[in-house]
Amino acid sequence: MAREIPDFTIGIEEEYLLVDQETLELAVAPNSLMDACKADLDERVSPEFLQCQIEIGTHVCRATAEAREDLGHLRRTVSKHARAHGLEVIAASCHPFADWKDQHHTDKERYNDLRRDLGGVARRLLICGMHVHVGIPDEEDRIDIVNQLSYFLPHLLALSASSPYWQGEDTGLDSYRLTIFDNLPRTGLPPQFSSWAEYARSVQAVVDLGLIEDASKIWWDLRPSARFPTIEARICDVSPRMETTLTLAALVQSLARCLWRLKKRNQRWRLYANFLIAENRWRAQRYGVRGGLIDFGRHEVVPMEVLVEELIELVAEDAEALGCLAEVEGARTILLNGNAADRQRRVYRDAVESELPVNEALREVVRHLIAEFHADL
Repeated sequence: MAREIPDFTIGIEEEYLLVDQETLELAVAPNSLMDACKADLDERVSPEFLQCQIEIGTHVCRATAEAREDLGHLRRTVSKHARAHGLEVIAASCHPFADWKDQHHTDKERYNDLRRDLGGVARRLLICGMHVHVGIPDEEDRIDIVNQLSYFLPHLLALSASSPYWQGEDTGLDSYRLTIFDNLPRTGLPPQFSSWAEYARSVQAVVDLGLIEDASKIWWDLRPSARFPTIEARICDVSPRMETTLTLAALVQSLARCLWRLKKRNQRWRLYANFLIAENRWRAQRYGVRGGLIDFGRHEVVPMEVLVEELIELVAEDAEALGCLAEVEGARTILLNGNAADRQRRVYRDAVESELPVNEALREVVRHLIAEFHADL
């Protein structure tokens, strides 16, 4: 009996930072702002760990076109209410010059518990990410696809990187966010599990010890969702431009379908040790789209231009079936224009060359991020 093809529905979550319109410094989300957003968006908007953050989540979407409409509405609505409160919204994984020591966490039971459990590590979590859920009903399929899709996480990170600056300094990394996030427990690449039962036993062992309440406290770069019949890609920096978010979501969705399709044909993507994938993860974190990644079959570092073309070719059949080929091919545009970290550095460099002082050059970067947030809306 032929297996029914899953719908591979998608859902997108993004975390944003709020900045003061005048100073461009981080600002606390007032209760009235959250109330106004919730009146329009219900549960699709919520406060985040820090008071300067806000999180949105789309509906379950069957296609990228539906996700574009929903995400655009979410971004426009949050921005409208922020501006009514003298604030602007940016979608970057780190604020270019903010100091984490000046920020405070949101007073909610969940976040109070997190602050207590994580100690001083939690205070530095001035970072924002983007998560993509893909609906896969069968538990064994979920584990199998997580095992295989892990290989492609560095590719996604390189395309998404948006956090080159930390506390007013260029870190030399395209994604400094991961440097902060990796200090938390239960982060990084997901372990490889032979079955859903093995995964469930491993999670239950930690739950039974009272160390975590459930699998939602496991923060791997890719994981089976604790709440939904989905896999959840968490590797990406949040993207200033909505079209980049949609390209990344389309790639995750298409890769999931591609790997499911290969499994149906008794084929699969080769599994590599996390030690090797982590080397590519570091290269993506450090160099973004500029340094290339290791092709373990070729035994060489291959430029991202070549890897992206190969990736598009690999998932073209699936992207076509899902109606998101144009979004997948948007990866070429990211390479052409540079990822978000590249673009921020260009703005900073141009400002310095125009003889603006460093602090003003960094504010130009924030202005650029505000403009990018609205560019595709």
